[in-house]
Amino acid sequence: MISEKAISGTWGEAWVDGEKFGEVYGLQANGDIVLEDVPMCGVASGKGKKFTGVDYKGSIRFNKVNSKLVKKISDGIKARKIPYFTIVSKLADPAAYGAERVALYNCIFTSIPLADWEASKLVQSEMPFVFEDHSFLDVIKESK
Repeated sequence: MISEKAISGTWGEAWVDGEKFGEVYGLQANGDIVLEDVPMCGVASGKGKKFTGVDYKGSIRFNKVNSKLVKKISDGIKARKIPYFTIVSKLADPAAYGAERVALYNCIFTSIPLADWEASKLVQSEMPFVFEDHSFLDVIKESK
């Protein structure tokens, strides 16, 4: 049954610079296609679109377990040397047709949580980032 092959994010994992980021509970990465208007005669809208690039951005969501990643970024900011990271996302639901791994290269975190907590609640954080490139290390292919 095809519905059994629907992938659950519960099986997601993430690595930051080769180290498993076990406290992660969510990761999102997108490539927003950048289009430029091209004036055109004889077209109802009066313009066409030209592809001019991609803006890559994402965010990682995690339960606060330690300060290691935030401290590394903070130290880089203070030294005026923003650290770049490689993030690898893996999604491997055992009921699915296979696993997918995507590497995100030259990631720069654009915001870091310095303090954010509330009584009687788990401390969870989200850190947005931008990146320069990506590659699929593994892709899910439907079995026949």
